Amino acid sequence: MPLTLLISMLLAFAFSVSIAVAIGGSAMLGIALFDPDKLVLAPKEMFTAIDRFPLAAIPFFILAGNLMETGGISRRLVEFAKSIVGGVQGGLPMTCVLTCMIFAAVSGSSVATTFAIGSILIPALVKHGYPKNYAAALQATAAELGVIIPPSIPMILFGVSAEVSIGELFIAGFGPGLLIGGVLMVFVHLWCRRKGWGLHDGDGRLSVHRAALSAGWALLMPVIILGGIYGGVFTPTEASVIAVFYALVVGLFIHRELRFADLMAVLRKSVISSAVIMFIIANAGLFAFLITRAGVPDTIGAWLAEVLKSPGWFLFGVNAALFVIGMFIETSAAIIVLAPILVPVARHFGVDPVHFGTVMVVNLALGMITPPFGVNLFAACTVARISLDQIVRQLLPFVLVILGCLMLITYVPEISLWLRDLVFAAPAAVAPAIGPQ
Repeated sequence: MPLTLLISMLLAFAFSVSIAVAIGGSAMLGIALFDPDKLVLAPKEMFTAIDRFPLAAIPFFILAGNLMETGGISRRLVEFAKSIVGGVQGGLPMTCVLTCMIFAAVSGSSVATTFAIGSILIPALVKHGYPKNYAAALQATAAELGVIIPPSIPMILFGVSAEVSIGELFIAGFGPGLLIGGVLMVFVHLWCRRKGWGLHDGDGRLSVHRAALSAGWALLMPVIILGGIYGGVFTPTEASVIAVFYALVVGLFIHRELRFADLMAVLRKSVISSAVIMFIIANAGLFAFLITRAGVPDTIGAWLAEVLKSPGWFLFGVNAALFVIGMFIETSAAIIVLAPILVPVARHFGVDPVHFGTVMVVNLALGMITPPFGVNLFAACTVARISLDQIVRQLLPFVLVILGCLMLITYVPEISLWLRDLVFAAPAAVAPAIGPQ
């Protein structure tokens, strides 16, 4: 059965069948061919895959992101970020990265970040003389911080699939997120100086004081959400509801840029996005059930343990595989299918599962900006109104930068774990020499 599942799924991908239908269809075909009497299990396992309380956070975080975009919160965050870094050459691209870092702390979604921030900054970058394809590539790359800096929908999925603490995953995401955001800002600054771009990026910039006052309610949002989670006031799932309520109140009654007439369109957009993700999760859950029942995780785990003799080579092999997989399979589906397979092997090699989760999320986030199925690329191209082939050349330097950060995150576990250990007072993780040996 496993071979049938794999071949049918790859064939479906080759014929451009949607991710969810390809995964679910191959699972149904496998059951029908090898054990048709068990077809009744399909709807049960699909329902079981989404019948998990932490997954309720996904639609709420998506809704919160859309409310922020429509309610003027996103625009104020852009002005605040520009007031901090916009005064130097290349300040506008740096503003894009910094705004995505702040927006990520409440949205949990890279696609929501792409649309919310890109709809403001891509036209602004083009107006300041930046090539449109560069602006789109930058926005797509910076928006992947939306799934690395907590709260993060892929981290929620990893925690549920691998039975790892979502709170610990969230706190571990800060180090990698800050590292990638900082390196990206330095890179775009140096790149703009080399190209001669952005000499007048500071035009129209507000003072930090004025921008902070204007964005005060927006900046308070991540403080409430993350402070509530780590202060034990509410769970990550409950935090998603608080985010929606806060964005709704601020948009309707404080900024007054969100109208009651806008709510139906915002809700419709959020429902569609949430339904797509949940449909993928349901189908991936059925697929994962079948391969687990067939013993594939145990077989792969034993093979990896035999072939990859050290933690360093294991992490290198996993990174190489995930980089390729992320190009073709949506992040949520990849996590749900692969996390239960790989986490036991990571534990066998002494790799902390929280560290492994951050590595996996950062790696698969790369898939959001690599063709052919990079969702951030399609979102950025939609906002910029350009075709995918126009963005690829400008994208390559950004991919190399993220890959460099990924290697650091992989082989320096402290980047992910020091804050986790500090906040949760966890015993030091097993820390073998994990460089390739």
